[in-house]
Amino acid sequence: MPFMLHPYRRFPMECSGTDQASLYLKLLPAYFLGFWLLIIPLFLSSVSADAEWEAIDKKYQSPGLQTVYIDSATIRREGNLVTLVTLIDWEWMQGNRSPSRFHSTRIRKQFDCADKRFRLLVSTDFYDRMGTGRRMAETVYDSDGDWIPVEPESLNQGLWKVACGKQ
Repeated sequence: MPFMLHPYRRFPMECSGTDQASLYLKLLPAYFLGFWLLIIPLFLSSVSADAEWEAIDKKYQSPGLQTVYIDSATIRREGNLVTLVTLIDWEWMQGNRSPSRFHSTRIRKQFDCADKRFRLLVSTDFYDRMGTGRRMAETVYDSDGDWIPVEPESLNQGLWKVACGKQ
């Protein structure tokens, strides 16, 4: 069966060069608006929403071993119970073997201000410093777990003072 190739056909547009320029000038702001509507959400999502870590009082730190931080935005009070998130930034990598080694630990604790005791809720180890990098392990403790007394002049006493507002 024979077939025929048709040459390229041009369809003439009935408009002048100025019409095409005005079309371009109308589309240009729309393209810029679309571009910025895509870029602004990307920029806002890339802005760090990380915690504002503040080191606790130096007398409760272990120099050369770790630095302990608290995120005051995570402090939640319900009567005598206060929940907060702490970060331990280790000076050296922790853990026994290569696949499970970590540089920082984020811990959610709950303090009982009246009875001066605490319990662990969640502990998460991170490969890099300051709670960044790959999540290495997460331990969720029983919410009805055992309460541990806050020992005098300990790290947990420093955290208890921050949580419960005692000086």
